[in-house]
Amino acid sequence: MSVIALVGNPNSGKTTLFNSLTGSNQYVGNWAGVTVEKKSGKTLVGNHDIVDLPGIYSLAPYSMEERIARDYVLNHNPDAIINIIDGTNIERNLYLTCQLIELNKPMVLAVNMMDDVKSSGGNIDCIYLSQLLGIPVVPVSARRNDNISKIIEDIEDVIANKKIPPEINYDHNTQNALNEVYSVIVRNCELNLPYSYYASKLLEGDGEVPGILKLNKEKLDRIEQIVVKYEKTSSYGDREAMLADARYRFISEVVKKAVIKGKSDKKMTTSDKIDLVVTNRLLAFPIFLLVLFGIFSLTFGPVGTFFSDLIDVFFTNILTPFVEKVLYASNAPEWTSNLLINGVISGVGGILTFLPQIVLLFLCLTLLEDSGYMARAAFITDKFLRKLGLSGKSFIPMLMGFGCTTTAVMATRTTENVNERRLTILLVPFMSCSAKLPIYALFAGLFFKENQGLVVLSMYLIGFMVAIISGLILHKTMFKGNMAPFIMELPAYRMPVLSAVIKNTWQKCKDFLVKAGTIIFAMSVLIWLLQNFTPSLQMTADSNESIFGYVGRMIAPIFIPLGFGTWQAGVSILSGLVAKEAVVSSMLVLYSATNEEQLMTILSGVFTPLSAFSFMVFCLLYVPCISAFATIKREMGSWKWALGSAIMQISVAYLISMSIYQIGSLFIR
Repeated sequence: MSVIALVGNPNSGKTTLFNSLTGSNQYVGNWAGVTVEKKSGKTLVGNHDIVDLPGIYSLAPYSMEERIARDYVLNHNPDAIINIIDGTNIERNLYLTCQLIELNKPMVLAVNMMDDVKSSGGNIDCIYLSQLLGIPVVPVSARRNDNISKIIEDIEDVIANKKIPPEINYDHNTQNALNEVYSVIVRNCELNLPYSYYASKLLEGDGEVPGILKLNKEKLDRIEQIVVKYEKTSSYGDREAMLADARYRFISEVVKKAVIKGKSDKKMTTSDKIDLVVTNRLLAFPIFLLVLFGIFSLTFGPVGTFFSDLIDVFFTNILTPFVEKVLYASNAPEWTSNLLINGVISGVGGILTFLPQIVLLFLCLTLLEDSGYMARAAFITDKFLRKLGLSGKSFIPMLMGFGCTTTAVMATRTTENVNERRLTILLVPFMSCSAKLPIYALFAGLFFKENQGLVVLSMYLIGFMVAIISGLILHKTMFKGNMAPFIMELPAYRMPVLSAVIKNTWQKCKDFLVKAGTIIFAMSVLIWLLQNFTPSLQMTADSNESIFGYVGRMIAPIFIPLGFGTWQAGVSILSGLVAKEAVVSSMLVLYSATNEEQLMTILSGVFTPLSAFSFMVFCLLYVPCISAFATIKREMGSWKWALGSAIMQISVAYLISMSIYQIGSLFIR
């Protein structure tokens, strides 16, 4: 069984190809930086191990994900490489290809996005390109699964026959210099290493290579003489720039022979025309807000509410009466009926009621991602974020925070600057993750029925505004310093592929369903037990005398200034530390509500619109779930940073919720 490394530039379709080759469902987006760590799987055909590496532009790493990719290829010795390139940007992508060829490993080149190349009127002669490079070249469209089996066929062939790519011949001066360096480092060297690659790195001036090759002073002096001689052959006088120029001249000759360009660069493409509007200096931000408002109006308006009501009817009028009849017929003990009806079905069913709204939200966000608009959103916000000590690159993890805080924190690995990365991690939890949606849907549906979409949108905007203010304060105090420049390629707009949209939406929703079936189920049972047993472990019908009653009464006074000083609200917030969805399921169990409608009736007598809004804001801003907290600790590499992050978030949540309730109380009676 062989190990295959999948390598390519950011946004070249690497993860999409990985999913096609393995049948996996890794996250895919039409923007750079989606893959932030290596992912492994087995090919559907041939049962090979395949590793999807983070996107890199070259084997000279500048960021964490680039180092992950470079180190894996060099140190883990994969049997072969699949190098995927974007056919619409072939010159830039082939630079990495040239470096990979120097590694002397069996390799197949997959030219992706051939459908886009042909639709623009261009073409790539992959047979001729294969002859020029000396490696198999396969034209593919990863998102449409075109020609995927041919990649496996060719990779098995190059592995079985140990077909090593032939050496690339650059211009005369560069080739002579490389050959001379090569002869120096292989003399009396017993290490089994890709010397062609290391020869080019030494010619570039890579400071790590002499230690890897254990070069003595005599060899280093001889290499330095070769480099000085090489630099004198060009007006550049810069070894790194000269070698890069040699590679690009080689690439230019290859492209000239094997590639037919599409529409003239002088003619505006459809993407260019769209960008004139959506990235316009005056219109960009209003359009972005309008898009978000449309999404939330659809999700929490009549469409989302209609489907949520259908699920609520199923649990209330069909499943609950059916279970009650079965339990009654089987003479089940009263506590069993209470546990199943008021514990499990109420808790899990209450969460699943909001599934349609979550599906709609993820569907809309997936469409925006696959179309290429989200990359523009990062571009739009770059100038604004720079005032916070961040760049547009930080917008991507912050936007991913709308889905899951855990994955968003991991996505900060694409940020090279340490201070910017830490600051982004501290701000990401203020983004409203999908787990908080059931809380918003419940309270907005009860207290703000006429303006549900607007109220839910306000949660996202409040989170973003709090992140802005916090970022400004932290940038002026803890995180002073220069920011890394933000360079991000804007991908062409593409019509989302229906199958890919459905697959991505399902993958995101599946996580929600798994939580409902595991964490929320377990939490519902635990909460029922803690609500129905006293501290002396005696069963009680009075929840005030229960374990939760005692705990709740201890913490309830803390939340009185925020407008929700009941023990049930306090305990629900504690359960949210495990999973934010558990806040709603906890309330269903604690208030002994068998369905959402019954819970709403109870809550309307406990909360006011003002205290409900305050509660929503607190749930938005306080410390994320335990999974996200553990990820923050791991990515920060310090308990001090993780605990500091949690204290900051709880403090901010408390102060803002208290301000909303106390100031609002002056005007609302």
